[in-house]
Amino acid sequence: MSVSPAIPSSGAESLRRRTRGARIIAVLSLALTLIIALHSVLPGSVGTLVATVLPWLGWFLPALVLCALLTRRPRAWLVVIVPTLVWLIVVAPVLVPLSGSAANVPAESLLTVASQNVEESANTAAESARTLAAEGADIIALVELDGDDRGAAAIELAESHPYSYTVGTVGLWSIYPIEKEKPLELGLGWRRALSADVMTPTGLLSVYVIHAASFRPGDQENRDTMLRNLGELVPQDLSEKVIVLGDFNATIFDPALKPLLKTVSEPNQSTPSWGFTWPANMPFARIDHIFERGLTPVENRVLPAGKSDHHAILTVFRTD
Repeated sequence: MSVSPAIPSSGAESLRRRTRGARIIAVLSLALTLIIALHSVLPGSVGTLVATVLPWLGWFLPALVLCALLTRRPRAWLVVIVPTLVWLIVVAPVLVPLSGSAANVPAESLLTVASQNVEESANTAAESARTLAAEGADIIALVELDGDDRGAAAIELAESHPYSYTVGTVGLWSIYPIEKEKPLELGLGWRRALSADVMTPTGLLSVYVIHAASFRPGDQENRDTMLRNLGELVPQDLSEKVIVLGDFNATIFDPALKPLLKTVSEPNQSTPSWGFTWPANMPFARIDHIFERGLTPVENRVLPAGKSDHHAILTVFRTD
């Protein structure tokens, strides 16, 4: 009768530590998988906060992989693969660079659209407007405008963008005629959005500009109301070409944007990037967007303009 050699106590303790480590990794991997996979159905502030940090959760994956390797437990390595694959499926596609190039498209078929939150009381509207006009923007949306900002932007853009419409905290300037402009309350009782038709050389473009109410943990009802109403309004627009832009105070993964994103989409960046816009000094979230329907994006990028706490966004579309 043979007797198996006893495992030294130090070896047994090491084995127990690795086993405990593998179990902890399994629990963390499961939690991370559920958070990423179910982010779109998480309620209220939890859903918005998870959506905001979703791109950053990818940084946890290398740490989990390293810890799994240290356990020397094959099962731990396999478990870590699950959240990695889910993150790659759900989040990573946003990093794929936009295909196409504006350089290969006739100038008469291009439309350049720009948007920025100019930060109330920052006195940067004129400088932002000047920067975006110099970048070749045919349509410029500025939000979080106060009275002085509206006047300064109007003076700056009077010659280059003679057609304009402003209401509340939002404004639209265009080199092409604007028709059927109207304010949008979106369920709030005050005006933080507008809609208008822009008569471009290649046909009518329906434009919506929004400055969504602020999000604060436990206080997002006004924002969600605006986004929900916008998500119901835009699908009713029968125009072939539609742009929805401004400050949404929500990332692309936010559950509150789901109704709107059923009929419009946001182009990826021209370079591998999340395109974060806020805060300008250390961006960690993209809460400003240019959504489209019926257009072909050929360029999309983020750029600094003025002294705002938001970066501007600029998208070039092929319209024919």
